[in-house]
Amino acid sequence: MRINPKLRRWLRLQGYLSVVLIVAITGLLAYLSTRYEKSYDWTAAQRHTLSATSREVLAKMRGPVSITAFARESTPEDKSLREWITRFVKRYQAAKHDITLEFVDPDKSPDRVREAGVRLNGELVVRFNNRDLHVDNLTEQNLTNALQNLARNAERWIVFLKGHGERDPQGKANSDLGLFGEQLGNRGFKVQSLELAQSGAIPDNTSVLVLTTPQVDPLPAEIKAVQDYVSKGGSLLLMTDPGPQHGLEPLLQQLGVSLKPGTIVDPTTQRLGIEHPAMALVAYYPTHPATEGFNLLTVFPFAAGLEVKAPAGWESAPLLTTSKAAWSETGPLEGEVSFDKDKDVAGPLDIGVALTHKDEKTNKEQRVIVTGDGDFLANSYLGNSGNLDLGLRFFTWLSHDDALITIPARTAPDQTLSLSRTATIIIGFGFLVALPLALLGSGAVIWFRRRRR
Repeated sequence: MRINPKLRRWLRLQGYLSVVLIVAITGLLAYLSTRYEKSYDWTAAQRHTLSATSREVLAKMRGPVSITAFARESTPEDKSLREWITRFVKRYQAAKHDITLEFVDPDKSPDRVREAGVRLNGELVVRFNNRDLHVDNLTEQNLTNALQNLARNAERWIVFLKGHGERDPQGKANSDLGLFGEQLGNRGFKVQSLELAQSGAIPDNTSVLVLTTPQVDPLPAEIKAVQDYVSKGGSLLLMTDPGPQHGLEPLLQQLGVSLKPGTIVDPTTQRLGIEHPAMALVAYYPTHPATEGFNLLTVFPFAAGLEVKAPAGWESAPLLTTSKAAWSETGPLEGEVSFDKDKDVAGPLDIGVALTHKDEKTNKEQRVIVTGDGDFLANSYLGNSGNLDLGLRFFTWLSHDDALITIPARTAPDQTLSLSRTATIIIGFGFLVALPLALLGSGAVIWFRRRRR
């Protein structure tokens, strides 16, 4: 087809119109992107999208939520941290539009850092209903749990009895519960120690009363105060240990709980490299709301088996049960320890039990947990597998926070790519040598053909 001047002008005009149209459409799309925002999560397991649990928590919150992020802005790494926090919080802002995010540079505002009690770069202070909670490890589970705790209509006071050598929730010794007490505080619980000899009674606002095996006998009036607390419907966590109970016998009798003789020995722990025989391993959990969906291993050192005969009006259920291979050793835990059917108690054995009692007048359920071990939440053993998560579940259930569900971390199944050495060499050779040579060769062929025209 011959192109005359008129056709050439028309084709040129079409080109100009196409350019103008493309620029106009691009500008319009850019304008609309500033007014409307829409994103799609194509990652495996939808790990960049809020879970249904988080959206449900946000839907129940009435009122604005303010998030203050204490993050520096001096280095590129600090700026990247700020950008990541912004993107993360945007997921929550998309579900709840009255969430505000403010950044504070700790280096420029040290007074605000001291006032808020911030310790880490990147730490968040979440505020709702005139209450604050800190989030130092930003994950969906941590931030949603903080929001759920702030949305509670009342504070949860966890009271630990002290004064008789009990485990200290603020203590740093290996046998104390300081690390776990700190985790309770991070979850929004109020942790308090109480000496009954001075106070004379347990506060009415106590959500959960915690008793660990004392080293000396409490006064009879102190045990009576605990029994009265239980009789009135209070929630209780009683962590016992093998051996003398030092005055806790009346309380155990009131609950219908008795300890089997000896210390539990579990030979299956040797497969995990645990040499001491007095380590009980729990891998499977009976069906119960406190352990629903929980599948982590937990370790219980120097534990005792429990036997329950629930009092009238009470119901009992096992929480923690050993394997059939375990037994309660009544002899010394030295040398080669083996099961003696004439003296020892064969497994499986219950290490933890839950008791419930429903008040017919108020229809409120009273909840009690008794464990045959107090070491599993101690500073020395808290980091073992799922011990921390299990302890937090216990307190969540005891404080009637059934809606506070642990959100599982969602990760993609294809985050890592494993290649053999041969595959790595082939890919490296392809990108570094073969591909450049192919591009150079194709360019040379095109140049040679054009030269021949």
